Amino acid sequence: MQMGPSPQEMVPILIPIFGMLTGITITGFVVLGPVGRAVGRVIMRIFGADRELPTGELQDIRGLLEDQSGRMEAVQRQLAELAERQDFAERLLAQGRKEPQLPGAGGATG
Repeated sequence: MQMGPSPQEMVPILIPIFGMLTGITITGFVVLGPVGRAVGRVIMRIFGADRELPTGELQDIRGLLEDQSGRMEAVQRQLAELAERQDFAERLLAQGRKEPQLPGAGGATG
């Protein structure tokens, strides 16, 4: 009675797994090591990500961010007010359903 695959049967399975693990390890060392950092610096230089912004441009961006922040706060206030109004309307509708109808208030004429 055999307990599992023999070592000769496991070799064709283990070789590709070992190769993949070795490749992942080497790739990790290259990407995270000095070579990867150097490649990252070259890519940043090519796309201009390492340049300094002029002072005026930086101030314009800060102004735009502050303006957008103010607008966001106004929208948040409006949203909170709408939520309060919705809650109020839902409570009124719920009260209207719970109140018993008065006798003779069914709108019948007679």
